[in-house]
Amino acid sequence: MQRRTFIQGLVAASALSSIPLTRAFAESRVSAVSVEQLPLLKGQLTLYLGRGEGGLYEKVLDAIRERNPALDLRIRRGATAALANTIVAEARAGVRRADLFWAVDSGAIGLVSEQGLAQPLPKDLTQHLKAGFRYPQWAPVTGRIRTIPYNPQRVRAEQIPKNIMAIADSKLSIGWAPAYASFQSFVTAMRLLKGDLQTASWLRGVSKRATSYAGELGVVMAVERGEVDIGFANHYYTLRLKSGKPDANVELAFTENDAGCLVNASGILALSQNETAINFIRYLHTREVQSFLASEAYEIPLVRGVEPPTGLPSLASVSPPDIDLTRLAELRPTLDLMRDVGVL
Repeated sequence: MQRRTFIQGLVAASALSSIPLTRAFAESRVSAVSVEQLPLLKGQLTLYLGRGEGGLYEKVLDAIRERNPALDLRIRRGATAALANTIVAEARAGVRRADLFWAVDSGAIGLVSEQGLAQPLPKDLTQHLKAGFRYPQWAPVTGRIRTIPYNPQRVRAEQIPKNIMAIADSKLSIGWAPAYASFQSFVTAMRLLKGDLQTASWLRGVSKRATSYAGELGVVMAVERGEVDIGFANHYYTLRLKSGKPDANVELAFTENDAGCLVNASGILALSQNETAINFIRYLHTREVQSFLASEAYEIPLVRGVEPPTGLPSLASVSPPDIDLTRLAELRPTLDLMRDVGVL
């Protein structure tokens, strides 16, 4: 869906559907509802928003505001991890300033929810999410797949191991961003699946042939320039590069059933028992928002009935590990391990 169509659809002045909200969601177990089936939002909401996706989340919020003129939406922006820590600190001080927390990483969601701060969500909100992404206290919004971008002029696809652990013993030159939050979530997943000893061994092996970059877009650009054979990055960095440079020398490879193809998610949770906050979350699961974030941010739609556009990997095409995404909040042991190994 093009941005203009999304904005027009979300702020259209046509009357809302007469279908009651609970019935609308009950009848949409196989497909997302349209924004026109949702009630108008009224009152004041404070949203803590983790930085994400080049302003596209802001465009979603602007469109929601336009459609809901009686909504006083106040936004506090910041790094996702910092906002999660702020929410926990405020709660310990007996203060609640946020009604909602929209995070770009499920580890930050886990940090907040494990403190007992997340409010339970109604089943009709979570049941239309795709299998593997239904949680009682938070709602995934869009997914991001761990991938191995590679330069086809330097390496053939069949030379890239299907097992992420085997890359440590390969002779491939590698680009990575150890200080980047997405990479640290990936290493956390590896720790949970393989244990600290194997993860430490993997980090040491990879570091011998790795070049560090500030972020994962930088990793993908380095792969495309031929500085390294392969890299580690979320899928959308490669797709965004190729959208502006269709002939870019970079393709995507996937490992199987391991942390190398982890499907992480941005997500949102409610911090107050507020019906308007719950209905705000429903807006993020509409066909319009899910399609917009898929076509413009190259993120994976997680609501059933919304298919990714051509060129975007489908969840059916990958084999991610079975892992509770909120456990990615166990970041401190990961950082300690990475420092002990010497990659941070």
